[in-house]
Amino acid sequence: MTAPATIVVLIATGIATVVGFNNRGFWERWMFKPEPILRHKQYERMLTSGFLHGDFPHFFVNAYSLWSFGSGIEWSYGPSTFLLIYFVAILGGSLLSLFLHRHHADYRALGASGGVCGVIYASIFLLPGGRVSLLLLPIAIPAYIYAVLYLLYTFIGLRRNADNIGHDAHLGGAIVGLLAATTLQPRLVLAQPVLFTVVMALSVVLLLWIVLDPLQLIQFRLGREEGFVGDERDRRYYENRVRRQKLEEIDRLLDRVSEYGIQSLSPAERQRLDQLSKEIGRRTGAG
Repeated sequence: MTAPATIVVLIATGIATVVGFNNRGFWERWMFKPEPILRHKQYERMLTSGFLHGDFPHFFVNAYSLWSFGSGIEWSYGPSTFLLIYFVAILGGSLLSLFLHRHHADYRALGASGGVCGVIYASIFLLPGGRVSLLLLPIAIPAYIYAVLYLLYTFIGLRRNADNIGHDAHLGGAIVGLLAATTLQPRLVLAQPVLFTVVMALSVVLLLWIVLDPLQLIQFRLGREEGFVGDERDRRYYENRVRRQKLEEIDRLLDRVSEYGIQSLSPAERQRLDQLSKEIGRRTGAG
């Protein structure tokens, strides 16, 4: 059996990825960046970033996973179901990234992993009992185990924060893909209530971990209270977190000024707005 829609998506993604490797301008124009999306309304980036990859291993892992799961969905339910789940999951992952990084002007990401995660999680229920052969190993594991391992890989990559891969989009894509499958085939999905609850709960817990980030908060408090010294990644993470909080405070004050006028701010609030604007300006100028 053939899966023409899956093949077309893989070919288009491969071409865009290779072009991006050789044309930095192309790469920069179509990758995920919150500022151009929000300020310049370049909403297409939320979809086109799914056709780009940071390197060949990144592309091959996504391509193998998409073929392993996407072709099965297409064979069983048709190309429209596969395409709907895949692209809705990409958009869902991009929306989560946009929310998390809406104040991060220098944030950028790429990769089809949000869509791939959506397809993987949908296939657990649309193709019950499926198994996946691991690359280079003559063994096959249940699809739901592969899905959990893939999600944990996503979480570890996000915590390392060492590349331009949109790891946080994986969680958004997984959740949206699972919800899309539930909408399209509720009988099949809800026929496995325990597995559905476990998979959804794991995704939501990891999502909340990203949003609330208790580990980094505890680690920072230890550093302040007990002399704990974190690594360079922890320092950069905290600096970005503080910068985001300052930007959010500036936005709140400016929203009030826009709606009610500068007179709506108290003298202390005006002083705070000036101070924050100067601090953010110095930080931006320093690169």
